[in-house]
Amino acid sequence: MDVSQYLEIFIDETNEHLQNLSDCIMTLEKEPDNKDTINEVFRAAHSLKGMAGTMGFKRMQHLTHDMEDVFQEVRSDKIRVNSKMIDILFDCLDALDKYLENIKETSDEGTEDNEAIIKELNDFIAQSEGKETASSVEATEVKETPMQEEDGSTKKFMEIELTNSEKEAIKNAEESGKHVYGFTVYIHQDCLLKAARAFLVFKAVEDFGEIIVYRPSSQDIEDEKFELDFSFFLASEEALDKIIAAAKAVSEIDTVLAEEVKSDMLEKKEKMALAAEKPAAVQETAEAKPAAAENTAKKTQSATAKKTTSNKPVTSRTVRVDIEKLDALMNQVSELIIAKNSLVSISTTEGGNFENQTFHEQIEYLERITTSLHESVMKVRMVPIESVVNKFPRMIRDLSRKLNKSMELYMSGEDTELDRTVVDQIGDPLQHLLRNSADHGLESAEVRKERGKPEKGAIYLNAFQEGNNVIIEVSDDGNGIDTEKVKEKAVERGVITPEQAENMSQKEVINLLFIPSFSMAKQITDISGRGVGLDVVRSNIEALGGDVEVSSTLGEGSKFTVRLPLTLAIIQALMVEIRQEKYAIALGSIQNIEDIPVKDIRYVEAKEVIHLRGMVIPLIRMDKILDIEPLEEDPESLTVVIVKKGDKYAGLVVDNLIGQQEIVIKSLGKFIKNNKMISGATILGDGEVALILDVNALL
Repeated sequence: MDVSQYLEIFIDETNEHLQNLSDCIMTLEKEPDNKDTINEVFRAAHSLKGMAGTMGFKRMQHLTHDMEDVFQEVRSDKIRVNSKMIDILFDCLDALDKYLENIKETSDEGTEDNEAIIKELNDFIAQSEGKETASSVEATEVKETPMQEEDGSTKKFMEIELTNSEKEAIKNAEESGKHVYGFTVYIHQDCLLKAARAFLVFKAVEDFGEIIVYRPSSQDIEDEKFELDFSFFLASEEALDKIIAAAKAVSEIDTVLAEEVKSDMLEKKEKMALAAEKPAAVQETAEAKPAAAENTAKKTQSATAKKTTSNKPVTSRTVRVDIEKLDALMNQVSELIIAKNSLVSISTTEGGNFENQTFHEQIEYLERITTSLHESVMKVRMVPIESVVNKFPRMIRDLSRKLNKSMELYMSGEDTELDRTVVDQIGDPLQHLLRNSADHGLESAEVRKERGKPEKGAIYLNAFQEGNNVIIEVSDDGNGIDTEKVKEKAVERGVITPEQAENMSQKEVINLLFIPSFSMAKQITDISGRGVGLDVVRSNIEALGGDVEVSSTLGEGSKFTVRLPLTLAIIQALMVEIRQEKYAIALGSIQNIEDIPVKDIRYVEAKEVIHLRGMVIPLIRMDKILDIEPLEEDPESLTVVIVKKGDKYAGLVVDNLIGQQEIVIKSLGKFIKNNKMISGATILGDGEVALILDVNALL
């Protein structure tokens, strides 16, 4: 049977289980006696083992099986959790992560057996006593499964009416020396992919033998024409308890009932059923009815209770969607918005013959619908940044050990949502900022003690939404940035002259850290000092339409503030005109628009500025920046668009304002990649192309 169709589901679920394991093990390190966490780790490892086994990834299955064994001993209080065990478990997670990366790239787990890690796990198991006895008791309990469980589940395989060919298949299996086992499997009531789970059970048990009877038929199971249980007969030479364990290892399987059956026993049951239908057996039937009715009533009552008392969980209302499908949907919405803009443009064109009131109403209605559709699609694409940041506590724990510094990461706002494409690319810059705080920011325990600080350093990651942007702050209570040392290093490297260094403000000095290959690390390590530093962080964030700022107080700590747009596809923009060309400026960057008399312009260091409500704001003449011919005569007043980036302001001088418009951002690819002040282009309603100005690059 081909399992490749379930590969995507396997990858997604494995990612979730690995993250769950990482979170639980982090908790366990602080609370080694937390029984709930121990049980959760056991369940996650068990599910991961079953999934890997059914997909045929034997090495992954072997490793998770040994992890599960260790936690079985921990659950039984035979082994205590200690720091060495935690380290080995994290090594296991790293190994499993490598298997998963191989599977993503090649659909195969690779050839690494991780024997050293497995040996260390088995050394822990060797400390426990009576493991074999416990296993044999468990196997006995499995074999002695009663006809009816407490939850009302029954061995429905005993009720199957066999065809002649099926009876013949069972007899042939027995004559060849094989066991025939009957199975009834119950799936979790909230399972979304019943057929997939049934298929994985079949795949698991077929490693031990051949399925010779299906109820319902294999085709009906494939078409999901069954409730929450299915039965089958398996011919095998293996022991029953091994096969039951393999079936139970499949996730979302509630109960597996099984026992060995004989062909003569099945024939005897069939004869008794026929005899019960004859008039001579009226008395026997009458006596059997109350028991059967009671049995049926119990099952009905149990099923009804399940339906009425359990609400559908949130997961049953979610669907995994490939990001490429969402991109295709977004492209269609983009084209719709362009078409809408075109209609609006035609309806407002001077001399257009569109005086009909109904036409204008329909245009307005179309605008509302497209805006609503855009918002809906954007909500579908939005995902919490939790998927990126939840791996950082483990990273900080590892850095604490490598650097021999005691530190703790405090996170908030993990549920803040960003566009999926932004979330996918923000992980590396944030990781670098956190490593930077751990390595450069926090002092050693001795220095912190001398300064009266707690020995354990604190790193903070805080995310929140602000207007059309998401702000992510990475800060620490460490040493802060020593601007004098930065200036010394910059002069030593020839980046600036000693004279320039004397006149630089603190912010200008801090900005030197973003120069390519500029590093303050005293020595090169695997953590920092390789010259691939804050310049890469800034370029990656700016490529997403965002920016990064730094504030620092020597001796108290530093804060990096990353500002990102909620989406990269469709934005609200102000359309402006510079000479005969149209340009777009993202509305989120604009503070206000001013009409400034030319006589009010002042000069600071030979640069034009305006004084506005207590602020000195530099003017940027867009015609000069864009290398456009200047006007023959200077106007008496200038139209100035005041824009903001963090705490920086500037006034962009434009010729005319066209108005606010919803625009679709189209990438320019490599054509003008070297011009950073143009972030893309958009198609206007009249078919013209307008360039989008990047405020971040202008300030």
